[in-house]
Amino acid sequence: MYKSKTHDLYDFMLQISEEMSSEYDRIQKRATEDPGTAGDQGEENWAELLRDWLPRNYEVVTKGRIISQEGDTSPQIDVLVLKSSYPKKMLNKKLYLAAGVAAAFECKTTLKGSHIADALKTCAKIKSFYHARIGTPFKELHSPLVYGLLAHSYSWKGEKSAPEENIKRKLIESDVDFVDHPRQQLDILCVADLAAWTSSTITFIGSYQTPNWSPMASNGSLATAYVGHTYTYEQQVTQFTPVGVLISYLSQKLAWENPSFRDLADYYRITNIAGSGAGNMRKWPTSIYSSEIRSRVETGELSNGKSWDEWSIHFP
Repeated sequence: MYKSKTHDLYDFMLQISEEMSSEYDRIQKRATEDPGTAGDQGEENWAELLRDWLPRNYEVVTKGRIISQEGDTSPQIDVLVLKSSYPKKMLNKKLYLAAGVAAAFECKTTLKGSHIADALKTCAKIKSFYHARIGTPFKELHSPLVYGLLAHSYSWKGEKSAPEENIKRKLIESDVDFVDHPRQQLDILCVADLAAWTSSTITFIGSYQTPNWSPMASNGSLATAYVGHTYTYEQQVTQFTPVGVLISYLSQKLAWENPSFRDLADYYRITNIAGSGAGNMRKWPTSIYSSEIRSRVETGELSNGKSWDEWSIHFP
């Protein structure tokens, strides 16, 4: 791992990781007696983490369904993050208006492969509740809802098991099976004692931009990926923790929709509590853009390295 300067935030991330590990051990002792209660306790662990680290104007609630403008409802979601504008009268109704939900998470104490497939399927369904947006590459490639899967630990514990590879493979397979548009991607998958994966988008790949990728980009394309942040990544930094990835990337994703959060999101990014990672790309045709945006993207009207620009070449 790569060394970096010390920062108190790194100690906080390590402390959270240790607390989640301790909670997992405690919950597992009684899990076989009462799986339902064990699941509830795990959900509350994650809800409490989000309450502790998100701005105070977000309301974090557990166990509720999301209802679309058309009246369609989601399956029960374990943890929901509500916008500050959410009506107080509706806070405890357990049926949450889609327009007022900023983020939603499925929570597992021990992650299994089937959980990943189920989460991708549910994510795509719920994001379809939100009407497609037009006007910028960011709006057209992203849903206003952040959706994730959180777990304390994982099921692949055998001597020859490869949990990181298993999760990566299942993510890629499930993405192909259930995701029909980049905006339907799962945003975050965090396993507290192992690794984290975050969605990423390259707005356009063209031969003028990356000549060595010309076979991929002969007609122009865009790409999505799940970036794996792992302890074993060869360029990883010493302060890396999966919960650091969750806090940093969730902050960035929420800050796109909530500009008042951007200073703090930038702080987490610059201190690099998320560490580094890599992922495999899935290509998409530029025809998924609206005609106006497609024309502007293909002619290179994009920025590179400009913070919070909805015409950026790359979105985390």
